[in-house]
Amino acid sequence: MKLIVNAVGILCLIGFLNSGTARTALAREIGDKPNVILIMADDVSWEAFSCYGAEDYSTPHIDALAADGVRFTHCYSTPICTPSRVKLMTGKYNFRNYTHFGYLDPKEKTFGHLMQAAGYKTAIAGKWQLNGLYNQLPGHDDSTRPQQAGFDESYLWQVTTGKQIKEGGGERFWSPPLERNGRMQTVQDNRGKYGPDLLCDFICDFMQRNQHDPFFVYYPMMLVHDPFVQTPDTIGDAPRDQSANKAPKNKAQRKENFVAMVHYMDKIVGRIVAKVRQLDQLENTIVIFTADNGTNTSISSRWNGQMIRGGKGGMTDMGTHVPMVASWKGTTPPGTVLDDLIEFTDLFPTLAAASGQTLGADDPIDGRSFLPQLRGETGNPRQWVLCHYQPYWNKTPGQFVRNQEFKLYRDGRFYNVPVDLRESNDLADQGLDSQAMQTRQRLTEVIERCPPAPTGPGKRDTEIRPVYPDWINLIDPND
Repeated sequence: MKLIVNAVGILCLIGFLNSGTARTALAREIGDKPNVILIMADDVSWEAFSCYGAEDYSTPHIDALAADGVRFTHCYSTPICTPSRVKLMTGKYNFRNYTHFGYLDPKEKTFGHLMQAAGYKTAIAGKWQLNGLYNQLPGHDDSTRPQQAGFDESYLWQVTTGKQIKEGGGERFWSPPLERNGRMQTVQDNRGKYGPDLLCDFICDFMQRNQHDPFFVYYPMMLVHDPFVQTPDTIGDAPRDQSANKAPKNKAQRKENFVAMVHYMDKIVGRIVAKVRQLDQLENTIVIFTADNGTNTSISSRWNGQMIRGGKGGMTDMGTHVPMVASWKGTTPPGTVLDDLIEFTDLFPTLAAASGQTLGADDPIDGRSFLPQLRGETGNPRQWVLCHYQPYWNKTPGQFVRNQEFKLYRDGRFYNVPVDLRESNDLADQGLDSQAMQTRQRLTEVIERCPPAPTGPGKRDTEIRPVYPDWINLIDPND
């Protein structure tokens, strides 16, 4: 009799666990602090996403996020990875804290610290490259830097090792060397495995384990940076060791691999969203997708009837204009397309607002929250974005301020970007209509309040690296 009662009890429990009532009881209530998943692709811009008009690529999972949420048409980064990442993570313009390629000052407060302070479980997975390896800066061999930057858990490439296999490193895709929570996984440890898949599994596991707490996931993807190599969907029976990370010499094959990498990137985004759906947390999770800078210059793509050459490293639209899609199911108005200006300093205050925090005296002053727009409200959109660019990586530096149409460089060049993507028609010495004249005057007032623009290419061994941490608040000059 006792066995029968226990059996009935077990069957009832199984029925309860399979019911919506059980899921509601086990999952966090909708309206709690929302989870946040911030995904940033590497070296790929608007011309490679079908929801932005791409013709060579299909990105159905990112398109689905846009259909369920908000697609921003004017999001701006910097031309290369490290300045963008430092700007994104700290909410500060690069003139305040960027000094070396491949380096984040460990003294900086990041959005990881911000979310921890709000009670979030935090994780980072993907490309780190912020220890100062390239310049052998103090602490470059410290495997705990991601934890010091505000992340409870981490699974990363290029923390304490670079690309050289003989030095314990290697490339990021096939059989990658990765560091998980400070513990090294060598090329041999991950032999035959695909790095992006390992990272995706880690993120899904992290969300599974922390589904009853608010969580913040920052995923600076390894895709779709070069080398342009085959993915699990295209490699077939070929070897999957580090030799698979060598790009083909044939240009057409490299483009074919790049297309496959974009598709696989989109597939991974789909896997992450599917996991959130499985956890019954879609209505309590903000998913943001963006990219760090323009596409590799060796890649040309068809977009809206024209050929767009990747602009990574340069200051044109092809180098600094990036996608941003944000979805918060049940909150973001589906299918919204906004031309509000967004830049990477804005993520910090947006995350603060989402996590219920008020920024204090030690927080950055350069960004503006776009959380209201995600709720379908007008918000307080910015009137301009700024790029202060000194890469210290053999690229041409500069400084510009722009709105949706017009772009003013510090040296006076002035362009109507939507009709002049390649910036071949300088309007500075031409007759301007009243709207263009008024816009140039407003942008001039902003750029005149900026710190000095970089004057020459900075290199790895540059000794003088000026920063202006206490420069005035440019958004509110009366602050």
